[in-house]
Amino acid sequence: MRFFSFVRRRLAVVALVLAIAVPCFPQIALRTALDFDKDGKADFPIFRPDGDTWWIANSGGTYIIQPWGSANDDYLTPGDFDGDGKADIAIWRTTNGLWFRINSSDNTVSINAWGTTGDEPVARDYDGDGKTDLAVVRRSPGAMVWWILKSSSNNTEASVAQWGLDTDFTAPGDYDGDGKFDIAISRPGSGSDGQAVFWVLTSGSPGVIIQPWGITRDLNVPGDYDGDGKTDFAIVREGDTPTSPLIWWILRSKDNQLMVFSWGQTGTDIIVQNDYDGDGITDPAVYRDPEGSFYVLRSSDSGGTFMQWGQSGDYPVAAYDTH
Repeated sequence: MRFFSFVRRRLAVVALVLAIAVPCFPQIALRTALDFDKDGKADFPIFRPDGDTWWIANSGGTYIIQPWGSANDDYLTPGDFDGDGKADIAIWRTTNGLWFRINSSDNTVSINAWGTTGDEPVARDYDGDGKTDLAVVRRSPGAMVWWILKSSSNNTEASVAQWGLDTDFTAPGDYDGDGKFDIAISRPGSGSDGQAVFWVLTSGSPGVIIQPWGITRDLNVPGDYDGDGKTDFAIVREGDTPTSPLIWWILRSKDNQLMVFSWGQTGTDIIVQNDYDGDGITDPAVYRDPEGSFYVLRSSDSGGTFMQWGQSGDYPVAAYDTH
């Protein structure tokens, strides 16, 4: 299914309006993409292939059940496309390059054409106007091209950039902290344990960032884990057995210091990092498939949040930002 193969791609290699006072731009954008009730906290949405339905448990205590999309044809592409500060239910259909979304501002449906079969959707706010932009990457032999349709131009102007090789993995984020998402990739090394390198084309200064971080078989888990308003270089390393812990390696942008800790389990968990406690900092989090449960390590107090939501075979929407 498209939903599963898109985000957990590494498994195939080894076996897929501000609510806080500080300007943590990248985390606000990613949190808003999953904040369906606009309370400043990421919610717990899952997609159920049986019925092609979104089941959303809002952190404010309400619920949304909405059929939308097709597990066999679509990618999950949540975001704030209408700029009202709330998440919109959205998908991109690979068979025809169409984006389908329900605008949270007025409950209308929007359909936009952008991309073609074989592309990968990478919708983020690249122009810094507070709205998610339609965007895809297109791979051809030896090249990766980013096609971004700017929402600030009312979807009339496009930005096209060749950045990366066809074998690279996408890793968009606001690495320079200017409020705009940057085009970025992670380049795998030689072999599963080879040195991976991030290449970032920043929208502001310094222009280009090259950062060795992680190895080929790691999962990229971008986010602002130190609360300085910049996306940190972050990866999760799976263990050798199904019961091995997941190890998080984060290079903090504010002081260039290393954070290493375990959270989650290799054989059962899908990465779903986001800001679940509303403090403007990314929380490490996983979704455990066999039991349909979220496990969140809160950045606000280092405590744990357990949320049982879903059932075996469901898919956590938050995993769209793991590459």
